[in-house]
Amino acid sequence: MDSNEHEPAEGAAPPPPRAPGIAGLSTPYRVVAALALGVVAAAACTHLVLVFLHVAPSNTVSQQHAKTIDSWIYPEFEQNWKLFAPNPLQQNIAVEARADIRAEDGELVTTPWRDLSAEDGEAIRHSLLPSHTRQNELRRAWDFFTGSHDEDNRPNGERGQLSEEYLRRIAVNRLTPGLRDATILRIQLRSATTAVPAPKWSTETTDTQTYYRELPWWTL
Repeated sequence: MDSNEHEPAEGAAPPPPRAPGIAGLSTPYRVVAALALGVVAAAACTHLVLVFLHVAPSNTVSQQHAKTIDSWIYPEFEQNWKLFAPNPLQQNIAVEARADIRAEDGELVTTPWRDLSAEDGEAIRHSLLPSHTRQNELRRAWDFFTGSHDEDNRPNGERGQLSEEYLRRIAVNRLTPGLRDATILRIQLRSATTAVPAPKWSTETTDTQTYYRELPWWTL
């Protein structure tokens, strides 16, 4: 067979260059790519609309679809305006956790309390690109729990159970990597609240003792 059989004839125009991007794909792939982009765009628009309705002043639309909006927003996308509150937070609140575990040899052990908030702070300290999740996930989860429970840790609405599941999931994910082959049987969380001391130039006296709020054990 002549090696030049499939080569273009001398002087013939070269084939047109392939179009860039999606236009350069075959028809089936262009359809799939267009559908994927459409789904992503629709999901992004839906998310933005629901977040807007959540943070906007109460109106007919947000009241009519309140259940749908809340189910999408809580707990991961909750918004708040505490940064602009007239009385900003004046306390340091640390969330701690411990677990009852069954070791590989079958022994039952209660782990020491772990300061999850301190671990988050250490992970972002001196970081040029601190993690948004490390800064807010645990703090917002605890706010979500306390906002949906009374002082005796009893849920005061439908969101109470959701807040417990969310907080429990975060704690288990944080505790599990350090336990190797042990099995977590149940976990317990508590908060350690300490008031921020008054500045040296102030005559105000502040109680800087640490107060704990201990939750009941949750069986997994």
